[in-house]
Amino acid sequence: MTQLFAMVDADDATMDAAGFQQRFQALEANISKVVVASQRTVHLALLGLFADGHVLVEDRPGVGKTLLAKTIAQSIDGTFTRVQFTPDLLPSDITGSSVFNPQTGRFDFMPGPIFTNVLLADELNRTNPRTQSALLEAMAEGQVTIDGTSRALPPPFMVIATQNPLDSSGTFPLPETELDRFLVRISIGMPSPDDEMEILLRSEHRQAEVESVLTCAAVLAMQACVRQVQVTTPVKEYLIRLARFVRAHEDVRRGVSPRGTVLLQRASQAWAAYQARDYVTPSDVHAVATSVLAHRITVDGQDPAHAEAVVQEALGSVPVPV
Repeated sequence: MTQLFAMVDADDATMDAAGFQQRFQALEANISKVVVASQRTVHLALLGLFADGHVLVEDRPGVGKTLLAKTIAQSIDGTFTRVQFTPDLLPSDITGSSVFNPQTGRFDFMPGPIFTNVLLADELNRTNPRTQSALLEAMAEGQVTIDGTSRALPPPFMVIATQNPLDSSGTFPLPETELDRFLVRISIGMPSPDDEMEILLRSEHRQAEVESVLTCAAVLAMQACVRQVQVTTPVKEYLIRLARFVRAHEDVRRGVSPRGTVLLQRASQAWAAYQARDYVTPSDVHAVATSVLAHRITVDGQDPAHAEAVVQEALGSVPVPV
């Protein structure tokens, strides 16, 4: 088994492929003590964390989206904030603002809830596009600019945004530029009868609290580890062919952007690292492609299932490198 790039962080100086996988699995197991969701859902949410990306959760209220985000933050000993996006929310309610201090005669910056490790942007599409755009700089660059001053957000920084289905009342479609910033889109879905019984058993007395199993420093080390996973030229060419197939599809009105191809590569690197490999294979691409690409394309009728079918068609049609 090949080794991943050795981390310089004191806690992870000897991290290798097995070490990355061990930490990933420990975090997954810790989350599963509290969150009742499919293994793939948890994997994709953690993919957002370790690929230094953001996660869009599209689902009905009450299926555990807030619990998932909060548990991830607790498990990495990070800070967690939740913002309920409403029609009257202002950008400064998220980023913070300068407030006049009469004692000093100066304006003091009061940081908003975005200054955190894990931000839950709840019902993001219930607020107007101007307020939605307040997240763009933070998601792209890990900073916000207020009154001409750029302020860095604490690393690691991840947005987990929830989006109600567009047939829900009082929703605004997310702008294409914002959708393109999310690494993956996931859905927790309604639980099976057995899973719903488990939810009742766990919540009968009080929701269990989880202990941290990683530090933020360890997460940063693992993110650096993902960036060192190798992507060969044939696999890069495969990513490009997939993107071009989707763009040229007769049912697609807006195809995958170059950023989408970059993020598909990054997600594939993170999936390979989870598999304890320091190189990407086409199987890694297949594992994440639908979750990474489907929300970036617009198809006739704007049916999410149709968009996913187009990505699946691409995976079945584009020759796989050997």
